[in-house]
Amino acid sequence: MYKTNLGNTPSSLLLAAVFISAGTLHFLRPHIFDSIVPPFVPMPPRTATLISGAAELAGGLGLLHPATRPAARWGLMALLLAVFPANAYMAQNAEEFKPLPAWALWARLPLQPLLAYWVWRAGRR
Repeated sequence: MYKTNLGNTPSSLLLAAVFISAGTLHFLRPHIFDSIVPPFVPMPPRTATLISGAAELAGGLGLLHPATRPAARWGLMALLLAVFPANAYMAQNAEEFKPLPAWALWARLPLQPLLAYWVWRAGRR
């Protein structure tokens, strides 16, 4: 298996890019993410958007270096757990998130554990 000089595989580089890109989008297009924050979250939607965006950026960048990879792994696992209610909220209230089809919102829920597994594997030293 190919690895860079920092021990990154193509898979871990792709995962880091996914989180870095998603985190960046939280800052470039925050209104999109604000709209999916469930009403029961105990902070303003913009605050939740910026915190989760910063966490995605930090986690994605953390995956790139062996010294920070384990912390990034745990941080991203916690983030995935924390944002799961927003994903479930979207699926349960699909009519509010048109033009996204309801089936797609429901289909992405089982992908969350697969993403968590990918983070778990990539986050090893």
